[in-house]
Amino acid sequence: MLGTLGLAAVLLRNVLERRRELALLRAIGYNPGHFALMVLAENAILVVYGLGTGALCALIAIAPAFVARGGHFPALSLLLLLLVLITGLFAGLAATAAAIRTPLLPALRAE
Repeated sequence: MLGTLGLAAVLLRNVLERRRELALLRAIGYNPGHFALMVLAENAILVVYGLGTGALCALIAIAPAFVARGGHFPALSLLLLLLVLITGLFAGLAATAAAIRTPLLPALRAE
């Protein structure tokens, strides 16, 4: 749970750090739908690749014990992985909403 909250914080911080760049894109005419899709896609790629890499590394680490104990994979682990994925995607939605609601002029002044 703590890692999932950390993931949400990282995604939100990523958007907040790029506030000026995103405001500039909005100023030159990016459609809010395209803008939201771009931010969501970036966050989804980070979440999916991060989970994939972590799951692969975990499988490699537990492979000897997995084989020695008969190869029973707990379904709860897969459900928790799915829960982290869903939470990460919702965090991406929150970051996207924050990026869209950012006032344009103050962000451009900082540029």
